[in-house]
Amino acid sequence: MSAQIAETTAVDAPTSVLELSIGGMTCAACAGRVERALNKVDGATATVNYATERAMVAGLRADRADEAVAAVRKAGYDAAVRVDGDDEWSRRASLDRIVSLRRRLLVSALLAFPLMDLTLVLALVPRLRFPGWELLCIVLAIPIVTWAAWPFHRATLRNLRHGSVTMDTLVSLGIVVSFGWACATALMGEDAGTYWLGYGMTPAGASSIYLDVAAGMTTFQLAGRYFETRSRRRAGDVLDALSALAPDTARVVRDGVESVIPAAALRPRDLIVVRAGEAIPADGTIVEGRAAVDTSALSGEPVPRDLGPGDIVAAGSISRDGRLVLTASAIGANTQLAQMTAMAEHAQASKARVQALVDTVVQWFVPSVIVLAALVTAGWLLGGASPTRAVGIGISVLIIACPCALGLATPTALMVGVGRGAQLGILIKGQAALEASGRIDTVVLDKTGTLTLSTLRVTSTAVAPGLDELEVLRIAAAVETGSEHPVGAAIVAHVHGRATDLPEPSELRTLPGLGAAGVVDGRDVAVGGPALLAHLGIGEPEWAASLIADAADDGSSVIFVVRDSRVVGIATVVDEVRPTARDAVERLTAMGLHTVLLTGDSPAAAQRVGAELGIEDVRAGVLPTEKARTIEGLQGDGHRVAMVGDGINDAAALGTAELGMAVVSGTDIAIKSADIVLVRDDLTVVADAIALAQRTLRTIRGNLVWAFAYNIAAIPIAAAGLLNPLISAAAMSLSSVLVVWNSLRLRSARLRR
Repeated sequence: MSAQIAETTAVDAPTSVLELSIGGMTCAACAGRVERALNKVDGATATVNYATERAMVAGLRADRADEAVAAVRKAGYDAAVRVDGDDEWSRRASLDRIVSLRRRLLVSALLAFPLMDLTLVLALVPRLRFPGWELLCIVLAIPIVTWAAWPFHRATLRNLRHGSVTMDTLVSLGIVVSFGWACATALMGEDAGTYWLGYGMTPAGASSIYLDVAAGMTTFQLAGRYFETRSRRRAGDVLDALSALAPDTARVVRDGVESVIPAAALRPRDLIVVRAGEAIPADGTIVEGRAAVDTSALSGEPVPRDLGPGDIVAAGSISRDGRLVLTASAIGANTQLAQMTAMAEHAQASKARVQALVDTVVQWFVPSVIVLAALVTAGWLLGGASPTRAVGIGISVLIIACPCALGLATPTALMVGVGRGAQLGILIKGQAALEASGRIDTVVLDKTGTLTLSTLRVTSTAVAPGLDELEVLRIAAAVETGSEHPVGAAIVAHVHGRATDLPEPSELRTLPGLGAAGVVDGRDVAVGGPALLAHLGIGEPEWAASLIADAADDGSSVIFVVRDSRVVGIATVVDEVRPTARDAVERLTAMGLHTVLLTGDSPAAAQRVGAELGIEDVRAGVLPTEKARTIEGLQGDGHRVAMVGDGINDAAALGTAELGMAVVSGTDIAIKSADIVLVRDDLTVVADAIALAQRTLRTIRGNLVWAFAYNIAAIPIAAAGLLNPLISAAAMSLSSVLVVWNSLRLRSARLRR
């Protein structure tokens, strides 16, 4: 992870939005009902995500949170306000729900299988029947269709009180109708000629087989709901793990005394001690010690970085082999880790445009299915079918059409994709990034700070005839020792590689826009570019003409060393290309994407970097105000553009592009303007981000195709009488589990071939 990671404290987490954890939702229709209830609160605009069980409510102040909670409860659901990302209420509710479902599933299965075996044997072998066998079957079925199935009945009753229907209505209605019909025919002694498992078998007394349907339907639905709930919880485990990286306690030194305190009690500028093997509790700057710091959980970088005094570290990183003392710069919700988690959580709570369509479909789908099931039943009765066969077909339609898979298709894939990105150091802000990624054909890369390190390196030097080169460089480094300018740092670093002893300078001063100056060994020395020579009224030396010409050709910058108003040496410096930049460009090209280098630097410098990286389309000399226009020009030519940048001058271009990607070492405004934030200090993460976004989008599309196709194909088959209600219940449960399983595959997605 870049050393600057802790300095970028602003992420796009909308603090003005009220966050609620929602309890009691069982399908996408429930989410729609909660959303409509919240939107009725004066001034509120809400978005409810079924997969994450959260609501984002804009337009309400924190002091009106009770109104939002009351609206949710009035709609028949439960809610709690999330404070500073705390989701303990939701986690506890989810765990309680899983435990309850597991208990009901076990009881249902233990009773259902003997019941199904008994009714099957007695239906096929009439001589084995005994007096009161129907009543025995009913007694075995009652706990299943009442207590075990109670979550479906409870949700149905709650929704009916509010004049709405959901997926639970279909399940509950199917269970009640099948059980009621079986009881009625058994108690009345009616041989309704029930067909068995769709094969037209009509053994005497087979009406009790619909007890199988009621019991089996309950068991399958509970199994589907249980595995779905567990899978959705697993989908959110990545962010829970990310949140848990920061330790609960911290070792601090206050008033000279070292003590252990809760991490929540840390204060900015606290002196924190981190021992080998411990996690760092806050963002800060190392003031003492050296260690290999593991940032893999935050950034995806597998190799620990050797850090020491002056380096910046982030909360959640681990000191592997050394003791560190650091000064806290950001604590709690202000740490990079907390903000990464907040950004990912907000992304998971977002909705795609296609999800709005799905929500509308689900809203009308459930009542339509109830009407359709009634019409199908009536149609079969009018066609001469027995009442039992007609009711069985109606139940099949009722169950097979449940739109649960449809409601889970988009949010589960988004939730897993965003979590996987957080593991890899890729923060996806929401559905807009995913939708844009699928159309990208061009990637525009900013040069300075993105393709390059913004760290200058001396490439060549020369001195006036008769002078010692190292001596000239030593006096230049002496003047630049106190300078914070990148040129000065490059010269000092270059000289330190050849000599560690520098002359003692005096009267050091900065010449704004020109360079630096001082007195070395009693002689005036100045170091700077061509503007310095113009300021001093000195011409370029003839002995350096060829080197200056070569620098102009390859885009290097020329630095002059002036002593007593005479040029005694020159150095050429270049901006270092990131080590992973070429690999990143090659991967983007292999993905079929056109790459463009965009910079305000000189054409020569831009062409040098472009040639080094294999980028043919180089656009240089572009002013900051013109970068967005360049993006618009590409879009005008029919291209779908992703922009990768890091600085303030990239913000407009990031916002203009279909997909904006900001490196984390960039400025706050660039990060706010981006759709995807890249945390890992490795430019190949650009290709990873696009690949992950496209993979997530493909998963969403695959889920939706399956969910729509399932419902479109299954309803006519059930209405044609080709599906037994028991098989319908199993198929409906399986469809939801398949959608969640397909989404969970993103957790282990391989983005590199």
